[in-house]
Amino acid sequence: MNRLSVSIALGAAMLGLAAGCTKKSASEAAARSAAAQAQAVEVTSVARRDLQETLTVVGSFEANESAQLRPEIAGLVQAIYFEEGQTVKQGQLLMKIDDAELRAQFAQVEARFKLAELNVARSESLSETRTIPQSEFDRARSEHAAARAELEVLKLRIEKTSLRAPFDGVIGARSLSPGDYVTSGSILTTLNDLSRLKISFQVPERYLGKVHPGTTFTIHTRQAGAPAKITGEVYFVSPVIERTTRASEVKGYVAQPPAFLKPGMFANVEIGLDVRRATLTVPEGAILTVSDGTQVIAVREAKGEKVAAFVPVQVGLRTQGLAEITVAGDALKEGEEIVAAGVGALILYPGIRLAPRPLRTALLSPEGGK
Repeated sequence: MNRLSVSIALGAAMLGLAAGCTKKSASEAAARSAAAQAQAVEVTSVARRDLQETLTVVGSFEANESAQLRPEIAGLVQAIYFEEGQTVKQGQLLMKIDDAELRAQFAQVEARFKLAELNVARSESLSETRTIPQSEFDRARSEHAAARAELEVLKLRIEKTSLRAPFDGVIGARSLSPGDYVTSGSILTTLNDLSRLKISFQVPERYLGKVHPGTTFTIHTRQAGAPAKITGEVYFVSPVIERTTRASEVKGYVAQPPAFLKPGMFANVEIGLDVRRATLTVPEGAILTVSDGTQVIAVREAKGEKVAAFVPVQVGLRTQGLAEITVAGDALKEGEEIVAAGVGALILYPGIRLAPRPLRTALLSPEGGK
């Protein structure tokens, strides 16, 4: 009975040992197979490019010049000489206020002025012969000067009965009609100069050092049929930073704006802040961030095979799908191939065999940052 038990135990132990050896052999075979299989990766070359640092903000359009047109004197509207939406020239007559009373006053003062002229001439002649006292001559000259000044005032008031365009522009909706009585507070219409547009926007204080008069920007709108590129130039940077927003107001001109752009519209403004010339760049998808910094995975030759080499880099400007990198010494050169996509998702480690293939064209398109 004891011999039978020992035999059974020995047999079980031998079977277990055999099973363990079989599993270990299978695991080693799988590992060798995995090591023998190269990891497929998409690659691209490190290239030198000019990178532009940009800032996108929201801006609001304004007319180049805009004015509410009001009469300078009170009176009855005699006639209006424009149509709503009409384009007018500087100095063009827009409205006439009845000036009959002022012209009558002008005629009255003109007669008094002519009499004062005669009195001055007569008094001057008599003063030379000492026929009249000097005070009479002085009074005649004073009356003449007062009549002339009163005449000039009436001339000016009569001129102000004609309301004219202060600059070239487009007339808005009118709010008065012939027969209305107006005062200096009555608004006839608005006049907007649309020969060029202004656009105002806020720039955060951290970027203000890179924005100055002459800085160019690009405008993007969602209007159907809008031009692909509308450019402008900064002409004003406020010297004051708003405490609530920590930003400063900036204004720019858009010369020869498309007809669909109107004052009051909003648009995205892309400001060019800085240009990095001929800097080493890689796709953003090639950057691998680990606990001790950032790396890219270079494709190197080892024993006739493509293998992975991890190269530490410092990342600078990121824009439009590209990243500026700086490497120590000659650790990575222009034209060298790197893994361009999926570095955080693929199983990669130093020395792993790689099966490189070109990065898909879609990732190299202008939208992808080329």
